[in-house]
Parts: sequence; structure tokens; C-alpha cells
Amino acid sequence: MDGTVWLVVAAVVAVALAIVAAVLLVRVFAARRLLLDAGIPLRDKTLFWVAVVYTVSPVDLIPDPVYLDDIGVLLLALRSLHAAAGRLPGGAKESGPA
Repeated sequence: MDGTVWLVVAAVVAVALAIVAAVLLVRVFAARRLLLDAGIPLRDKTLFWVAVVYTVSPVDLIPDPVYLDDIGVLLLALRSLHAAAGRLPGGAKESGPA
């Protein structure tokens, strides 16, 4: 393959990663309401904040050009937070799946 094909592939991958990052950022900001809810266990709130710190920290399980570990940890924390909200007597406070 020549250089143009690799450039197009790299551009498509970069755009896809940017879209995933934007969606994840929106979901993190949407989780603010859950973090303020007194019914959510402290363990789930702490797990979320630990995941955020891990995401922005320079220490990684997989080197930084690949953000799969960061995104995975943050998604697991968001899922845990939404699951905790779903176990509340009033049900889930946020719309949409975790």
C-alpha cells in the first residue's frame, strides 16, 4: 500500500476515536447528577473518580497511543454508577443505557 492509503486509514481512525471520546465525555458530564445523589453508594462514586484520575494520569496498563484501557476503565465505572442508580427505589435517574 502506498502512503495515501495509510494516511486515509489514519484519518478515519482518528475521526472514529474523536467521536468515541466526545460521546464518552458527554456521558461523563451527564453522570454529574448521579454523583450528587445521596442514595448512590460511596463505593460507586469513588470508583468513578478513581477511573477519571486513571484516565488523565500518565500511568497506563497499555501505552498512551492506545487509549483502550483508559476508555474501558471509565466505561466500567460509568456502568457501575448507572447500575447503582438503577438499584435505587426510584429507579435510574438518567435515561439511556450505561
